[in-house]
Amino acid sequence: MEQEMTENGKQIYVVGMGPGGARQMTFEARQVLEQCEVIVGYTVYVDLLKEIFPDKEYLDTPMRQEVKRCRMAFEEAEKGRKAAMVCSGDAGVYGMSGLMLEIGEEYPDISVEVVPGVTAALAGSALLGAPLVHDFAVISLSDLLTPWETIEKRLRYAAMADLAICIYNPSSKKRADYLSRACDILLEVLERERVCGLASRIGREGEQCQVLTLGELKGRQVDMFTTVFIGNSQTRETGGRMVTPRGYQIGGRG
Repeated sequence: MEQEMTENGKQIYVVGMGPGGARQMTFEARQVLEQCEVIVGYTVYVDLLKEIFPDKEYLDTPMRQEVKRCRMAFEEAEKGRKAAMVCSGDAGVYGMSGLMLEIGEEYPDISVEVVPGVTAALAGSALLGAPLVHDFAVISLSDLLTPWETIEKRLRYAAMADLAICIYNPSSKKRADYLSRACDILLEVLERERVCGLASRIGREGEQCQVLTLGELKGRQVDMFTTVFIGNSQTRETGGRMVTPRGYQIGGRG
């Protein structure tokens, strides 16, 4: 449901643009961006959108300047311009919607509307088959804002609860061994043959996916554009796809 406009009509949108390609952007997100005059975002995401909306005005900042980026968007809305803050995937899944709403308290004359998008867990799951059909957890390995001790605890308890796990931000230049460390934690609970999957550059050039075991995953080098999937105890590989059964009883063909 749309938020009520403020009396002066000033409004800002926080838009989940999906994995990056135009075909995986929701109709609502595309419609909102088409109506906006200025689009604000992280440099990598802005460059992707310039190919889809070449006539818009863009403002961007590099990583670790999220607060500055949000304020830039509000400043544009203060001028009475239709502005959008864009995030990859969904704005509410490791995105900017929370920070925008917090900063929005300083701008009571501006209405903030959050527009959902397709997050990497969903888009990557579709590429791999059906790894998240049952209960699952989403955990980021980035320790910029979350202590590694907390991440480690979440990984261990998710494995103990037999949840399928989707891992965001599995590695970077400064965190080259984080996925291997995460696998070591999971292997305290899970078997090496646990079915896992990788989905890389989802919705972008070079998109690919692979099904492999947890033991094989431990030795893999991945980047920030890869989403990792760990199956639960029932997950299996079927025809090269990753499938987590929901529990339906399938009768044989008569």
